[in-house]
Amino acid sequence: MAAVPGGRRSGPAAGARFFCTAGRGLEPFLMREVRSRLAATQVEYISGKVFFTTCSDLNMLKKLKSAERLFLLIKKQLPFNVSSVSKGKIFNEMQRLTNDDPESWLNAISIWKNLLELNAKKVKLSQKNANPLKRKVGENDIIAKKLKTAEMQEIQENKECQVEKQIEEETLEQGNFTTKRDKSQEELQNDVAEAVDTHNQNDLTFRVSCRCSGAIAKTFTAQEAGRVIGIALMKQFGWKADLRNPNVEIFIHLSDIYCVVGIPVFRVPLASRAYIKTAGLRSTIAWAMASLAEIKAGAVVLDPMCGLGTILVEAAKEWPDVYYVGADVSDSQLLGACDNLKAAGLKDKIELLKVSVIELPLPSESVDTIISDIPFGKKFKLGKDIKHIIQEMERVLRVGGTIVLLLSEDHHRRLKGCEESSVPLNSKGSRTDKPGSTERLNPEEKAAISQPASSSFAASNQECLDGMPPFGSLVPVECYRVSLGKTDALIYKYKKSHSPGQ
Repeated sequence: MAAVPGGRRSGPAAGARFFCTAGRGLEPFLMREVRSRLAATQVEYISGKVFFTTCSDLNMLKKLKSAERLFLLIKKQLPFNVSSVSKGKIFNEMQRLTNDDPESWLNAISIWKNLLELNAKKVKLSQKNANPLKRKVGENDIIAKKLKTAEMQEIQENKECQVEKQIEEETLEQGNFTTKRDKSQEELQNDVAEAVDTHNQNDLTFRVSCRCSGAIAKTFTAQEAGRVIGIALMKQFGWKADLRNPNVEIFIHLSDIYCVVGIPVFRVPLASRAYIKTAGLRSTIAWAMASLAEIKAGAVVLDPMCGLGTILVEAAKEWPDVYYVGADVSDSQLLGACDNLKAAGLKDKIELLKVSVIELPLPSESVDTIISDIPFGKKFKLGKDIKHIIQEMERVLRVGGTIVLLLSEDHHRRLKGCEESSVPLNSKGSRTDKPGSTERLNPEEKAAISQPASSSFAASNQECLDGMPPFGSLVPVECYRVSLGKTDALIYKYKKSHSPGQ
């Protein structure tokens, strides 16, 4: 059993234990991100979840891009044994989640309270530093000296007084609106902070959200498990249940592999981007693809089948000093992409073109990076066109450039079939370019390839690479199998090793 480290007075400054949920296959991306963005330690994972310790505040935690939801960890332990015990005994085990280790619950609530209080202080400080629009004291005197006659001076002063009065009134109205809005947020946080104070725990209201999967889900429902744990919390701490608007939500996941208990840090999932007006590709998948692409300042980045522009928006939000180009043949998709760019404030950062991916109006080797979700499903029957699509991408990509593609299983099979027969044989009758070979890459590229995100994922990634030979001058260097909900897909990263014909 693992609980939040530290004593009762632990807080964000001492490091807190969190976990994030992630789409299947995105765990290595999230592990890399929490290390780089949050300087996280003790990073580990189980299927669909990544655990880590960090001192970061709420503003930094909110910046995670590859996570679905973020939780403050209360405890993690081995699963309940449902095969040889009665339902009543399992319920007793659930009650022991709170009864045997109340300190871990109080410790987590204390850390959660400190996170809210620290965030409220930063909000107040930022409001204090945001001075309203004011005219400089000596501005009228300077203008007056430039006027040639007293009459002109009087007219100018009257006009300025009117304008100044209008500005002051508008600023006052805006200030009052902001104060009212922020005050309601502050009051909510203050109410929560007071409720979770150790001296006022009877005022804390809570709700239990339970999820059961595997064999345990066949024994009892999530509602039954949530009710048992909720009653135990009321008896142990005197908290009050409130299903509609609680101070705190308790999340519990019971599976065949583990039991995890945590507090959702944000009510809105991290994967729900406020700057995306119309959702296309899952934002976490789009960001993961962009993070593989080695985007650098000043680069030219192309998505030749951009759809609603999700990949470009995610990339431009994270790497702004880049020239982005999106292309598509569908008017409706480009219109949706344009709306997303406006909503994200990126209309001047991303250029949209109505062109076919097979006939890109770009010079050969003029693009540094290509990132694209190759459409698939019943609506998109690319068939043998997948080969011509990749060939056109290969043409416009510079030598040493990177391509990151989201491919379906059918795409994968077609690319594998059309390229395996074209790979030349050496004198011994074996392939000269083995699947995933890096012979044509320079030492720096080889070094980057030899550092997998996590040793536990290296085997599955290598299996994907072994199933895909080079495509012309494009050498596959990384592969990840990810879940898109009902279907799975493959994220492939290629490097262009040489100019075609050389």
